[in-house]
Amino acid sequence: MVTFREMKVQEIVEDQSLTTEQKIARLRDIESEARGLQRAASEGPMGDDDGWQDELRQVRIALEKLGAKEPKKGAASL
Repeated sequence: MVTFREMKVQEIVEDQSLTTEQKIARLRDIESEARGLQRAASEGPMGDDDGWQDELRQVRIALEKLGAKEPKKGAASL
């Protein structure tokens, strides 16, 4: 089953009106939002599987396909 976010990622990758840089920027925004939600979920009384790991994986796969370089990670990154 494909989730809404996976569909959004696919739409961005396939959008021919966007440049590669624009696609990467939009995917980075989704990645950042998913990381924030993952952090928030991990601080609450939820189980180990917050559901965001698969979403992040889909974004990372799309970024790799577009040739995006991995950003430098700071001390506060997940």
